Amino acid sequence: MAITPHNIPTLPAPAQGSHATAAHGNRIVHISGQVGQDESGEIVAGGLAAQTERALLNVALALEAAGASLDDLAKLTSYVVDWDPSMFDELARGISAAGAQQPYPDMALTLVGVTSLFTPEMLIEIEAVAVADA
Repeated sequence: MAITPHNIPTLPAPAQGSHATAAHGNRIVHISGQVGQDESGEIVAGGLAAQTERALLNVALALEAAGASLDDLAKLTSYVVDWDPSMFDELARGISAAGAQQPYPDMALTLVGVTSLFTPEMLIEIEAVAVADA
């Protein structure tokens, strides 16, 4: 499966990810929003960074369960409670920690600030779209 990142030539490249991705495969995999929940069903302690790391790990696990891999990712959308740009460093720590375990490919990224998620202790939810071969 191939994901090709593309950027708009007349705009600055994004700090992370790309403006667009073109995916070539024969199966689209939609990953429901994943949160910082561990195997026991508990939300991990450690704030936004820890929950981000765990949510990204859960995305990878969901991809594996669907017969896909991180290399098949075309798009990630993150929903962060009470987002403010001052939170970027903490978010980046979580992304870096997850990437140290399993490198994430260049893909289209969207971050949306929200008022709340399913339960009050959840700080981030990440959904994904992948395109994989059969």
